[in-house]
Amino acid sequence: MDKHVIVPLVLFLGVTFAVAYVIQLLVHARIRIKTLQTCDSKELVESIVQGEDHRRRMASLRWGLVLVLEALAFGIIQWLGWTTITPGVVAVLIGAFGLASLIFFALARRMG
Repeated sequence: MDKHVIVPLVLFLGVTFAVAYVIQLLVHARIRIKTLQTCDSKELVESIVQGEDHRRRMASLRWGLVLVLEALAFGIIQWLGWTTITPGVVAVLIGAFGLASLIFFALARRMG
């Protein structure tokens, strides 16, 4: 493909996803505000805030594991001298992602 086609396409897709993400953040924030305003129980508010904090930490843990194991996979690919995309390269990358997900699952179960 010509770069005169790819660059605008990538920019359009990037802006579209950014706008969708911002809209999602605003909707979730609005829902949280309305929920907290209508709630009379202090314990319920605290549990909602703690639940969101826990989900945020778990998401950070998951993506941290995925990125570290993917980086290791790319390092292994570089170390082995593979320079073309082959089924072996794809298998190493997918395997790293799967291993990170399994490690996250095990850690999340232990952490509650």
